[in-house]
Amino acid sequence: MEPELEVLSVYRDYGVIPKDSRTDNFNRTPEGAKSYQAVRAGDVVVNRMKAWQGSLGVSGYDGLVSPDYEVLAPTSDELDPRFAHLLLRSAPLIDEYGIRSTGIRPSQWRLYWEQLRTISVPVPPLAEQRAIADYLDRETARIDTLIDEQQLLIEMLRERRSALITQVATTGVDDAPLVDSGNIYLGHVPAHWTVSRLSREMEINGGQVDPRTEPWSDMVLVAPNHIEPGTGRIIGRQSAREQAADSGKYVAAAGQVLYSKIRPALNKVAVAPEDCLTSADMYAMSSTHGDDHRFVVYFMLAKPFHTFATLASLRVKMPKVNREELGGAPFLRPPLDEQRRIVRFLDAETAKVDALIVEAERFIELSRERRAALITAAVTGQIDVRDEVA
Repeated sequence: MEPELEVLSVYRDYGVIPKDSRTDNFNRTPEGAKSYQAVRAGDVVVNRMKAWQGSLGVSGYDGLVSPDYEVLAPTSDELDPRFAHLLLRSAPLIDEYGIRSTGIRPSQWRLYWEQLRTISVPVPPLAEQRAIADYLDRETARIDTLIDEQQLLIEMLRERRSALITQVATTGVDDAPLVDSGNIYLGHVPAHWTVSRLSREMEINGGQVDPRTEPWSDMVLVAPNHIEPGTGRIIGRQSAREQAADSGKYVAAAGQVLYSKIRPALNKVAVAPEDCLTSADMYAMSSTHGDDHRFVVYFMLAKPFHTFATLASLRVKMPKVNREELGGAPFLRPPLDEQRRIVRFLDAETAKVDALIVEAERFIELSRERRAALITAAVTGQIDVRDEVA
């Protein structure tokens, strides 16, 4: 194999692209990649395991791919690569890949050339293929621009949400006089608030239980993947039994603060909605001064606490903050009545931002559906695009 060729991957959303161009592909490439297959620009590359999800396409690169992929070289000059890419990734053909994939369940499905070759595909004359590709290049570019704008809007709204939480959770809602806290993370804070550190204000649960035994096996188990980054929301609800948990877990009471100690940069903290178990990657904690745990969550989401925890976690290979380090985190404690007013204010204001985010996400979803429907209609001849291109 040619050593200068880069490793490629196939994505449902992007088609065939260089593996290193994405930061979310954690599959390890073997040294030397001796068993990898060569790909030439124009080849069709199919992810056997995920073809039923649309993970295939025509490569625009020379490169190498895993032996788990099918690599198909075109045998005719009467096929436009752009048209082929769009056709092969259209909804009707993706359905066919699912029907012809073999395996007991989706996670085990595989699509091999023997099954793939039996699928009939509509191939118009070359000139019409090019007309369809030109039309879809133009129309999908318009849709993609709208999607990009909405994604930028979502990012801006999330930044606004984070900034709002930081401002209110560290300075309050009363325009109180501010003084230097003496802490590099906190900066200036209301003069009547208590400046402290987490170890003096919160107590972390200890002791583990076996999630394979009752009553623990039937309790909800909260792990880091069940907490949405930066929002304080818990997503998903599964028992320890449903998650096949088999190692020691902590017990948390309803209303306690749950904090993910791995990858603190993701900022995962929430209030336990019910008595539950937490994974060993979580801390369950309670205020030792009767603080409102909803305020505590907002403060831990704010920039001072988040920055401290993130920097503390970077000292190890797997970002993680231990109890001793977390105990040194800055902590602010307003009077209880003020904590509750802050919570009410932030609940109301973040709900407004969240509603705008949901609206933008729905727009993106509809746009993607429109894009997919347009591609399917054009490549299957349901709409005649020749006059459109002209």
